[in-house]
Amino acid sequence: MLKSYFIITWRNLTRHKLYSAINITGLATGMAACIVILLFVFYENSFDSMHHKNIYRLNELQKFTSTGTSQKIAITMFLMGPTLKDEFPEVLNYSRVDGNKQYEMKYGEKRVFFPQTYFVDSAFLRMFDFPLLKGDRQTALQKPNSIVLTESAARTLFGNADPVGKTLSHFGDDTLLFTITGILKDVPANSQFQFDALQSFNTVDKPNLMDRWGANWVNTYVELAPNTDVTALEKKFPAYLKKHGVGGKDIQYGLFLLPLRDVHANAADILYDDINFQKFDKRYTAIFIAVGLLVLMIACINFMNLSTARSAERGKEVGIRKTIGAMRSQLGLQFLGEAVLFSAIALVIALALVSLLLPYINKLSGRDLGPIFSLHPGLLVAVFIGTILLGLLSGLYPAIYLSSFQPVKVLKGGGDTGKGKAAFRNILVVGQFASAIFLMIVTILVFRQLNFMQKQDPGFDRDQVVIIPLHGVTSRAYALMKNELSASSLVAGVTGAQDQLGGPLETLGFGFWPGNKPMRVLFTPGVFVDPDFLSFYKIQLLAGRNFSGERSAFGNEFIINEMLARDLLKDQPKTPLSWLLGKHFGDTLGRIVGISKDFNFNSLHYKIEPMFLLDQGASSFGKLSVKISGRQASQALAFIQSVWEKVLPEYPFEYQFLDDHFKELYRTDTQVSQMAAIMAGLAIFISCLGLFGLASFSTEKRTKEIGIRKILGASVEDVVFLLSKHFIGLVLIGNLIAWPLAWLALHRWLQGYAYRVAISSWVFVLAGIGALLIALGTVSLLTIRAARNNPVKSLRTE
Repeated sequence: MLKSYFIITWRNLTRHKLYSAINITGLATGMAACIVILLFVFYENSFDSMHHKNIYRLNELQKFTSTGTSQKIAITMFLMGPTLKDEFPEVLNYSRVDGNKQYEMKYGEKRVFFPQTYFVDSAFLRMFDFPLLKGDRQTALQKPNSIVLTESAARTLFGNADPVGKTLSHFGDDTLLFTITGILKDVPANSQFQFDALQSFNTVDKPNLMDRWGANWVNTYVELAPNTDVTALEKKFPAYLKKHGVGGKDIQYGLFLLPLRDVHANAADILYDDINFQKFDKRYTAIFIAVGLLVLMIACINFMNLSTARSAERGKEVGIRKTIGAMRSQLGLQFLGEAVLFSAIALVIALALVSLLLPYINKLSGRDLGPIFSLHPGLLVAVFIGTILLGLLSGLYPAIYLSSFQPVKVLKGGGDTGKGKAAFRNILVVGQFASAIFLMIVTILVFRQLNFMQKQDPGFDRDQVVIIPLHGVTSRAYALMKNELSASSLVAGVTGAQDQLGGPLETLGFGFWPGNKPMRVLFTPGVFVDPDFLSFYKIQLLAGRNFSGERSAFGNEFIINEMLARDLLKDQPKTPLSWLLGKHFGDTLGRIVGISKDFNFNSLHYKIEPMFLLDQGASSFGKLSVKISGRQASQALAFIQSVWEKVLPEYPFEYQFLDDHFKELYRTDTQVSQMAAIMAGLAIFISCLGLFGLASFSTEKRTKEIGIRKILGASVEDVVFLLSKHFIGLVLIGNLIAWPLAWLALHRWLQGYAYRVAISSWVFVLAGIGALLIALGTVSLLTIRAARNNPVKSLRTE
């Protein structure tokens, strides 16, 4: 019997090639989209899954009394780790991590630059389950100047030789020695930690930071006892902070714990989160899943529509089979089997499509999704099971409907073989196009928002600016570098700063003395800069002057932005901003010398904040900014590298264009916009496939009607309008459904941006007209051909 069902199914598939191709292509496209999203979501959810202990990251919540603002930060105070373990029995262990340290090591005459070296506590390898190939996990990082290398880092330095026990020196300081105590397997890409080497924290000698509360500079991870009530533990933290005198009337602190597995995708609102590789917002993951399921649903609608549309054709088959004794359950099983077979064929095509497009998908996502199936074969099994369920689900309604035909009626040519179900098919078509139009509107708005953020004037000049990390060089080396670069016609300007623009700045506490009133303490972002910083970036001054470049008798010079100036004058709003010039700021010797126009030093996800610039020594600079000529970019970069290698040969030359850095800030937005565009395209494609199939069926059934109308004088345009108006009406209804849903979704999504585009009505009209034209073009491919056919031929056809 099963063999007979399979043969009948195969014959139906090959006899009706157009409908079969449409069904299989639509299903394969929807399944391919879902498989790609499944791979992405599985990869995202696999972050840090290699660690099995009950590990949490400690995070701070800072509330600033003077401004009424607050921020969550990932960095904490050095003393928090050991004191938490001592005072809370729930805390079994801790490890602090100071990441993003760059070191150049030397072994003999061989030099290797390690871009990511972490300083960690000795418990790090006992808490985290990174595979240790050589060495003792318990003791590898106990002694000062111990270092554990990854497999790749060790191979680069020593080839295939055993490096354990050998000694490395820091290039430029042969007295700073490190003993290799272990070799780790390379860190997988789905880990928030990405490093080349681990060094023991007791190598670092920073008593001013290690022995003092208030300085945030490390990430703290704690291992909690099994079944710990995390909420109850967090409620004890206020008393703990009060005991150690953390916080006061000007700034209040809070602590909260984030599970290690949640750090990657649930820390979008946490700042200074540098140790979080490929940080991603889990809300976007949920959006990806919803959109993928939406595309797959559109493909399933195609199958149901075309299956029921062909009901009249299958009616006689059902009638004959029932007449010779076939039961309804047997017929239902046959039609379900057909659906499963269609799904299986579609799966093969979908997997081929995914394999073909995977390099592009990897480039778009910034992730290597290829090995997931080979590393997790159970996932492939789940896809096969899902395919069977998809076939059963999409074929369930057609199976119930087709198997319900009464043999007497269908064999006489009557009965409800498709006519009464047209309303249901219309509803499905409306649903398809409503979904597709929804995605089109979302795509247009997402691209507009992304373009707005990338093109919006940030208030400073970032064109052709090269950013070079300085690795904490001396003031003398910085001055020499600046003088050498400024002497060339290839360089238009040089400046330095503690941080680069395009990210959160360090929040610092400073005093402000407003004349006769007592000092006011405030916490606000600030950055130490070179005196040429404002002129280099073309930041406008509203009042006062630029930095003098010389140490004046009254100490440090500050330039504050307009927003900070207005905050300082909030109690006297009618006072002009220039009143602040010369007022003490920072300390009793510092003065405000200028007020700048507000500029977006962070991405446009965030509002402009109060901030200040401080003319400070070059020893505080972490970034060198060089403005070059766009017409001679390659020559300028080669010149900068030659100067770098002359002045600072102990460090490798690294650079990034500031524009590229800002593009990186919007990387997730770019991925979302491209994904939305792809999915919208797929939704329209699948919907048009279904529309084409239904139009083909409708045209075929009305062949004689078309012939009669043409004989009675109907023009080609009249026939095209007759055959198209029904489908165009369905698309118009789809617009009416999609528009309010899209507005609600976009209004909510745009709330996450401090600066955003307006939701313009023309976007909805454009998407609606676009969908209408696409649908009309799809239907017209068939209707024009049918309208041009010779009516004599159609009337002779029986």
